[in-house]
Amino acid sequence: SLFLSFVYILQCNDGTYYTGYAVDLEKRLQQHQEGMACKYTRGRRPVSLVYHEKLVSKSEAMSREAAIKKLTRSEKETLIRST
Repeated sequence: SLFLSFVYILQCNDGTYYTGYAVDLEKRLQQHQEGMACKYTRGRRPVSLVYHEKLVSKSEAMSREAAIKKLTRSEKETLIRST
């Protein structure tokens, strides 16, 4: 496919948001649910995917991830609602 990477936002069990990027989104989500993805989400499971974007390259996904991480919580919520 044309899209090679994803940027995504998870809502954790405690209501917080986690932003990340992945090449294989389904596999990455499974890793988060199993507690194998990162320390942040491990103790905040279950997580749910509330937003994702498809991007053409890993570097684009990484810069988009960095931009989303700079948003305030309410800006992230606006982004999530926009889908």
